[in-house]
Amino acid sequence: MEILGTSLRVCVDDLDAAVGVYERLTGAEAMRFAQGPVSAAAVGPFLLMSGPPGPMEVLRKVAATLAVSSVDEAADTLKAVGAEIIAGPTQSPIGRNLVARHPDGSVFEYVDRREA
Repeated sequence: MEILGTSLRVCVDDLDAAVGVYERLTGAEAMRFAQGPVSAAAVGPFLLMSGPPGPMEVLRKVAATLAVSSVDEAADTLKAVGAEIIAGPTQSPIGRNLVARHPDGSVFEYVDRREA
């Protein structure tokens, strides 16, 4: 499994207000998308998310998003090291993803840019 990069996940109350701040900090333009009731924007190394309390409570438990070359390969590697796949793999607006709990209890999202 090759990790291509990471995104810092930031839960915000007002996505529109936050996007401008992070665009200015990074010099990057936001790529906005939604998944279910959650609105998100990728801005440089940041993944900003906003939505109702229930889904946001779940999202706050995920430490980071890791870009990988293949979610399928990541799943195999994660299982081999004793991680638990707790969601996915599924198709998302930015590629395929899965969420895994590592043996130490930390939770990460793994994303590739492949289409289903």
